[in-house]
Amino acid sequence: MMLERRSVGDRGLVVSAIGLGTMGMTGAYGPADEAESIATIKEALDLGVTMFDTADVYGPFANESLLGRALAGRRDDAVVATKFGGAELADDGTVLGGANGRPEYVRASVERSLRHLGTDRIDLYYQHRVDPRVPVEETFGALGELVTAGKIRYLGISEARPETIRRAHGAAPLSAVETEYSLFSRDVETNGVLATVRELGIGFVAYAPLGRGFLTGAVRSEGVLAEADLRRGFPRFDDANLRANLALLERVERIAAERGTDSGRLALGWALGQGRDVVAIPGTRRRSHLAANVDGGATPLDDATLRALREAVAPDEVAGTRTSPRDVGIER
Repeated sequence: MMLERRSVGDRGLVVSAIGLGTMGMTGAYGPADEAESIATIKEALDLGVTMFDTADVYGPFANESLLGRALAGRRDDAVVATKFGGAELADDGTVLGGANGRPEYVRASVERSLRHLGTDRIDLYYQHRVDPRVPVEETFGALGELVTAGKIRYLGISEARPETIRRAHGAAPLSAVETEYSLFSRDVETNGVLATVRELGIGFVAYAPLGRGFLTGAVRSEGVLAEADLRRGFPRFDDANLRANLALLERVERIAAERGTDSGRLALGWALGQGRDVVAIPGTRRRSHLAANVDGGATPLDDATLRALREAVAPDEVAGTRTSPRDVGIER
């Protein structure tokens, strides 16, 4: 398997087409095994994965610390992407409030993430959620200063509207926009986000390209999810919506069977097939799933398969909204 390298934006950032989302390694989807998580990160490096995605709010802070420990001795082999401002956090991890984009909080968050990651620079730094109380120009003005200071290499924004992306990019050039994108979540195709990043020369990072695991076929009822699994709060994972969506998944599975593969590999191939400016960051906590993800990213799909998948799942057929009602920081 040879993972393709892709440019993320037009400012020089290059990463593996498939990255690794680490959120689940610190309890987001139920109990996690730290030793297995670290082994998974190390094996990802060995398989050619270079992009590793985390955030200060995952844990909080525990996820950044775990990634930092796993990359010890191999930091230069990795592109570390982390995020700030999804929630306002105290230094002890207490959640003090919602999204925070104030310049003073930005500066404090960078220093805190550098400490937890055990590094001297953050390769890609995202505003995790837009703070409606603070003009995005103020937030990215502060971030631009931190790029100049060498603490950050490249900038990104997550789950933002096209007009917010434009304003942030005008204040300090963006390399990446990160938003959920999969066969089951395609609103970026119609809400202007993909068109905007392509016009501005910004890369697109697709999180949850496996539909938070649903497109692998591993979640066929709400009952398989651990009590602490955050997916229990997502409408698509309640039993009624899951039952409706299984009919769509079965269409994908039939296409996969005809091609001698599985639905997860096809879903990743589909995401990467939407353009060379798209990078996908599926998450996994286990080495047993990692190789399949890398294989999906290393196996291009032909036009006929891409077309068949798009026709098999119409966005308006998917039951349930993609986000939790609690995720109020997403700009819609």
